Amino acid sequence: MNAEGFASIAALVKARSGIVLTPDKEYMLDTRLAPLMKQAGIPNLDALALKLRDPRADALARDVTEALTTNESSFFRDGKPFDHLKRLLPPLMAKRPPGHRLRIWSAACSTGQEAYSVAMILQELGIKNAEILGTDLSREVVERARDGVFTQFEVQRGLPVQMLVKHFRQERGKWRVGPSLREMVRFEERNLLGDHRALGKFDVVFCRNVLIYFDPQTKGRVLNALAAQMAPDGVMYLGGAETVLGLTDRLAPVSGERGAYALAAAGQARMAG
Repeated sequence: MNAEGFASIAALVKARSGIVLTPDKEYMLDTRLAPLMKQAGIPNLDALALKLRDPRADALARDVTEALTTNESSFFRDGKPFDHLKRLLPPLMAKRPPGHRLRIWSAACSTGQEAYSVAMILQELGIKNAEILGTDLSREVVERARDGVFTQFEVQRGLPVQMLVKHFRQERGKWRVGPSLREMVRFEERNLLGDHRALGKFDVVFCRNVLIYFDPQTKGRVLNALAAQMAPDGVMYLGGAETVLGLTDRLAPVSGERGAYALAAAGQARMAG
């Protein structure tokens, strides 16, 4: 495709999702958009770029953005954040008033493995009064997360056998999340670039392995927005390759824990002001 067409699609995807597509990612457009173009009867990427300029092509623009979103996930991914969560929750809940409902947000939740992993930890700890919210930009992956059905390959990625047997049931060669976990989690479509104030405050926020697709300005914007939804003593988990350094003053690393962040004193003062 020509450079102008690529730049046009890249600008649209960045505006709608924050994801930055560099010219070396043109192959992604070819592979990921081919089925969509075939279905819509669009002959090539340049024709697609031209069609997307039409203000009436909002549904097509959404489908293009979703197709170019990376949805990689696994149960208990990278391990350490979940180990820290197990240690964090008992003392955190001890500081809450009786009857407090624990709230955990799995942002950019993909097909739901992270949210269901958190639910398994809460059950293990005996925390029943809790809400886990999973959000993602992609309507398709949100529907998959709600469905709670995973392939044999997916459950073999990070899910201990004893947890599989305890929390899932086999169904036509796949595995369905059991009712006790499903009732702890709800999923909805939500753009990380949107306004999250209506969601209220969360004790814990997971936003892992998505900031790597954003430019520094967008990273800072997203981090500040998520920090604004955290309880004063809440914790945010980022991916192992992600950092808040140079992006926001609202978050500071949790001592001795890679990828875990708490509200910084300066950031709290700024939010209060």
